[in-house]
Amino acid sequence: MTFAFDITHRDPNSYARLGRLTTPHGTIETPNFIFCGTKASVKGLSPQQMRDARSDIILSNTYHLMLSPGPDLIAEMGGLHKFMGWDGPMFTDSGGFQIFSLGYGSVADEIKGRGQRHRKKTILQISEEGAAFQSYLDGKKFFLTPEGSIDIQRKLGADLIVQLDECTPFHVDREYTAKSMEMSMRWGDRSLAEWKRKDDGKQRMYGIVQGGVYEDLRRISCEWTRDRDFFATAVGGSLGSHKEQMYEVVAMCSAHIHPDRPVHLLGIGSFIDIFTNVRAGMDTFDCVSPTRIARHGWALVKGAPKERMNLRNAQYMKDQDPVDSSCECYCCRHHSRGYIHHLFRTGESLGMTLLSIHNVATMNRLMREVRAAIGANRLDEAQKEWVV
Repeated sequence: MTFAFDITHRDPNSYARLGRLTTPHGTIETPNFIFCGTKASVKGLSPQQMRDARSDIILSNTYHLMLSPGPDLIAEMGGLHKFMGWDGPMFTDSGGFQIFSLGYGSVADEIKGRGQRHRKKTILQISEEGAAFQSYLDGKKFFLTPEGSIDIQRKLGADLIVQLDECTPFHVDREYTAKSMEMSMRWGDRSLAEWKRKDDGKQRMYGIVQGGVYEDLRRISCEWTRDRDFFATAVGGSLGSHKEQMYEVVAMCSAHIHPDRPVHLLGIGSFIDIFTNVRAGMDTFDCVSPTRIARHGWALVKGAPKERMNLRNAQYMKDQDPVDSSCECYCCRHHSRGYIHHLFRTGESLGMTLLSIHNVATMNRLMREVRAAIGANRLDEAQKEWVV
């Protein structure tokens, strides 16, 4: 099986479309959601539980796996698929987001936890050659170049890989954003050249659109990715300071990205975000949110206020209903809200697992219904069913 992306239907009223993304490890229908298995593990769930929840594709993180256990060990163990026991398509990012988000003194969602909200800056130097930084684990110094990122991703062995870029924070000005975008484009050319140098047919690369909140920069970056031999496009960088601005920034890209390649929106994943950005032509999404909020007692529920309910609340103590009566996941078929509430109240980890199963199944159900709605030209109606 080789790589392909076939668009099977286009929405006449927006940039939304249906597609089939084929990789050596299987074909997925798009639009679709990519679940974050940051350290070669979706927190709290086994690969079989992910499959049972009807998941199609998983993302792992180059930055964290580079630090531990290291790409050489994973390659020796047969690559990510064999290492973690997942036989479906896989996606790895470049490591850039974590280097720069951690480097500016903030903590990415994947590693948020008690006592981890504030860290010192770990970026040592950003240059044309690459990024020097310290490990957040032990302070060890690393230097990551575009070529190095591709080499690591080659050893990890995911089907879909990403060029290295600088992920600029929101507070930088237009001049810095423009210079950073131009450097990321040069890094993208180097990433692509390194990938081509050892292309064995087992991986395909995404070029990343940068440009911050500036429409002219976004257009330039879109046209750059469109004119290069990337297999697909990822929309990244600073998307603004609030949802409405994020939607505006993504929409800036819709008319300028390559129209026939898969398009991934990095780090976005609420119900309303999916519906809005599918209309902007996004084909896949990733976010740590479904399993992260599950670990804190939050359940994603179709049609619920703010898309979720907090099962730690005392109102659910004697509630015998399933988390979502319209959901057919293992959690909803076998357990009540009252039981989930009890598990969280008593600190039992099973509660986190059950809600993670439910939230993963709910995101997969959302994407199935989004695809059906695109095909039936009823996206607006479907959104009203999911988003209050």
